[in-house]
Amino acid sequence: MSGASIGVTGLAVMGRNLARNLARHGHTVAVHNRTEARTKEFMDSYADEGTFLPGYTVKEFVAALARPRQIVIMVKAGAPTDAVIEEFVPLLDPGDVIVDAGNAHFADTRRREAALREKGLHFVGTGVSGGEEGALHGPSIMPGGSPESYQTLGPLLEDIAAKVDGQPCCAHIGTDGAGHFVKMVHNGIEYADMQLIAEAYDLLRGALGYEPAQIAETFRGWNTGRLDSYLIEITAEVLAHTDPATGKPFVDVVVDQAEQKGTGRWTVQIGLDLGVPITGIAEATFARSLSGHAGLRAASANLPGPHRAPLRDSSAEAFAADVEQALYASKIVAYAQGFHQIQAGAEEYGWTIDLGGLAAIWRGGCIIRARFLDDIRAAYTAEPGLPALLTAGLLALRRHHRDQARHPHPRVQHRFGLLRRTPRRAAPRRPHPGPT
Repeated sequence: MSGASIGVTGLAVMGRNLARNLARHGHTVAVHNRTEARTKEFMDSYADEGTFLPGYTVKEFVAALARPRQIVIMVKAGAPTDAVIEEFVPLLDPGDVIVDAGNAHFADTRRREAALREKGLHFVGTGVSGGEEGALHGPSIMPGGSPESYQTLGPLLEDIAAKVDGQPCCAHIGTDGAGHFVKMVHNGIEYADMQLIAEAYDLLRGALGYEPAQIAETFRGWNTGRLDSYLIEITAEVLAHTDPATGKPFVDVVVDQAEQKGTGRWTVQIGLDLGVPITGIAEATFARSLSGHAGLRAASANLPGPHRAPLRDSSAEAFAADVEQALYASKIVAYAQGFHQIQAGAEEYGWTIDLGGLAAIWRGGCIIRARFLDDIRAAYTAEPGLPALLTAGLLALRRHHRDQARHPHPRVQHRFGLLRRTPRRAAPRRPHPGPT
């Protein structure tokens, strides 16, 4: 039977760009949206980018797909996803594949996968990282589900994924909810990374008196070295941006309240359930929550705290270097905690997750892609398990201290909220004298 090799339902920006990416790679793509007008708008705007088959009704959409049918759902998590699944299931045949490429809770994915398996259908919870631009130009893709479903789905996803050293940033993560679990922790790491960058910005501006444009240049310099990462890169771009209406730095004009979609909160909740110490991710999630409480922050503004007068001596350059060191160290910790949680989740839920392979697919097209993921990949490949990752990070830090022959500035130590220092060995304790 001829027809589209894959279908995408839900044509908001992420779904729309994913469909366009598939078509640009030569795949015939059926497209559908609950609102007929959005399907028409999509065809009017992008029909010349590839071969699209519009399905203005669910039945038309399903009929346009070649068997075994493969349908990518890009709708809001929770009840909307369940509603779409219930609408499609009666029209599908055993062996067909439903792919949830949104940020669903992995427990929902496990439930849906088990229910659809009983009907002979494959359900693939898939993490997609890279945002709107990544969906269009090549994201990092984390599909779960059965190995059988990946046999037909995998080549399509690997084709449209980002490539690093010729290798696709896509791999089968594990059964049932493994893909969405990994994407959840990925987002938790992203929360921590963003909070660390924000704290580095605050140190450079508060302690050194740097203006946003000057901090942007500092970040650009850092991005050419070991801190090379997507988040550092785009932070430099944002800090260099001037608001056209006021002429002020954009960062001084934008509302300083962050929202969240839930994945960071889920990461922390599951970390508590698993007994995994993800302190950096937890603190970052609370910081994001705190930012939304503008009244509480205003009330605390006059509380006593550390003196924030900018440094006026010649140590500014050394201080900035120490901020870079603290940021690098804290990023290592945040990623290590995330990988630890993934490993604990795999043990709890019976998944086999290749942590080295996961680090490899996060190196391109991914929000948290960073240069040191190469080191993480190499460490896990050489010796699977968390100790290898921690050893790689500690060795990197030790090399830096040896080369620089100095320790972080004391003001960095005290003000860098997510930097947690662990002594090499516990200090000897005296016996408790008992009641007196």
